[in-house]
Parts: sequence; C-alpha cells; structure tokens
Amino acid sequence: QVQLVESGGGSVQAGESLTLSCAISGFTDRQKMCLAWFRQAPVKEREGVAAIWTAAGSTYYADSVKGRFFVSQDNAKATVSLQMNSLKAEDTAMYYCAARREVCFGSWSEISDFHHWGQGTQVTVSS
Repeated sequence: QVQLVESGGGSVQAGESLTLSCAISGFTDRQKMCLAWFRQAPVKEREGVAAIWTAAGSTYYADSVKGRFFVSQDNAKATVSLQMNSLKAEDTAMYYCAARREVCFGSWSEISDFHHWGQGTQVTVSS
C-alpha cells in the first residue's frame, strides 16, 4: 500500500526557515518517481511548489519560490524534503506531498497527474 506522510510544518515568523519531510512507503521502485510538493491556501486552488525526479535528481520549482525553496531526496531514508527559506506570509498554506511514476518534466505541477497524496502539513508564516 502506497503511503506518503508529511511532517515538519509549524508556525514561524517571516524571514525564517522551515523544512518539511515526506516519508514514502509502498512503492516497489523509488528510483524512478516524480515526487512533488503542492500547497493550498484558504480559498485558493492547490498549486505546485517544487518537484524532483528521483532517477536523475532533476528539480523543478514554481517561480514564486525559486531561490528560496529547495527540494531534495534521501534514498536511504526514503524521504523527500522541502527546505523553505526566507518565508513570507503568502507562503502560508497546507503543504502536500505527492508522487507518480511518470517523469516530472513538462507537467510536474499538474494535480490530476498525481495519484498518491499525503495528508498534508500546515505551514503558517506571520509577518
């Protein structure tokens, strides 16, 4: 059974950093997966934040987080992390981890292409 479990959310002040983690289990081959982070703020649509293609370590970012957020994988621990620096109030949202078998390239932020989701972890940034 595929399972994604996020952790690391919390409340911080603007300008501070936070690291989210997603523990992955149940996949037969974690070497070829597109692992992505999405977020959803109140009354807003869910949006892609970052993604990583595990086979090559290729990373992808939304323009709004480029240079501030960094996605990485730890194959030994079967986790994917999202390092979030210089946080802003507009980063406040529920953050979700998602996974799929297909490559990330070209459609990493397409919500409908991901069939496995975590339950989410809340990030609140106060200005």
